Amino acid sequence: MDDIEERLIIAKIKAENLKSQIAKAKEYNQDCSIQDVSNKRSSGLCALASSIKQLKTLKGHFGKVYSMHWSGDSTNLISASQDGKLIIWNALTTHKVQAIPLRSSWVMTCAYEQSQGNLVASGGLDNTCSIYRLQRDQPIYNENEAASIELTGHEGYLSCCRFISERNILTSSGDSTLKEWDIERGAVKQTFHGHDADVMSLSVLPAVDCNVFVSGSCDSKAKVWDLRMGSNCVQTFEGHESDINSVSLFPDGKAFGTGSDDSSCRLFDMRCYGEVNNFGSDKILCGITSVAFSASGRLLFSGYDYYVCHVWDVTRESSDSAYQLEGHENRISCLGVNPKGEALCTGSWDTFLKIWA
Repeated sequence: MDDIEERLIIAKIKAENLKSQIAKAKEYNQDCSIQDVSNKRSSGLCALASSIKQLKTLKGHFGKVYSMHWSGDSTNLISASQDGKLIIWNALTTHKVQAIPLRSSWVMTCAYEQSQGNLVASGGLDNTCSIYRLQRDQPIYNENEAASIELTGHEGYLSCCRFISERNILTSSGDSTLKEWDIERGAVKQTFHGHDADVMSLSVLPAVDCNVFVSGSCDSKAKVWDLRMGSNCVQTFEGHESDINSVSLFPDGKAFGTGSDDSSCRLFDMRCYGEVNNFGSDKILCGITSVAFSASGRLLFSGYDYYVCHVWDVTRESSDSAYQLEGHENRISCLGVNPKGEALCTGSWDTFLKIWA
């Protein structure tokens, strides 16, 4: 008995020493703030941000647009609406390339496979990730078109899906889990547990690192995962005071941004295991639905419930955004920057998508 107590005391001492070492390592890596570095440099960001203009409007949906995602070639994009349609658009011409009828109109997410562009996916309140194989020489609309593959296994709604490759896809769900799927077999490869509430968003950059991805949840936490490390998360980031609705990896894959119902966006860095910036204002009282970075990572675009897209300078701590993009007549539900970094697309409950550049 005495031996067990002695071992427990030694283990507690070792644990406290490890906590102290971790705290010192985090303090060492957080040697200065991102604002200190930014203030040493002049910036023409306001002029750059104010040059962003609305170029095109994509019209064709008859219900609220809930999700959009660019293709890997930066030309096409896919949108999902509660009119029960997926529409693939040519963003340069605004023409519809293909319209896909959905089995359930209660769609919440869509995704475009990035490497070959032959697959798209969607999901929502049917708890299913439906994958469609695109055919080059088929009519724009086929009312009898059905999903090529349906991935079932979640016990809650599907909030987000993102392709890792043509073989694998990630999904997040209201059942508080994320899953990695083998598309060809239609089977779950891994299930990721750790969140305590609905998982609302995930982000992965296959071209940078196909193993690491990040998630945001209604438990107010963001988590970093590594496919090589099994079902447990690698890092957990706290700071938000309400649901995290959207996450987006920084272009180099070493940091990520979040948008929350607490009316703030935040920038977290995996290397220092901490929050490095916070974007918000006392004037902004509504939630953020979606976030995305510019190609350089200097700008953070965020969509809000009150019809506006704010553009934030990630290197500056300010209660005022660098610029605002106005034009929608209802909630901005989704947004994304194309892979080339040349254009931003916003989708809204007003049924329209808009292209900015």
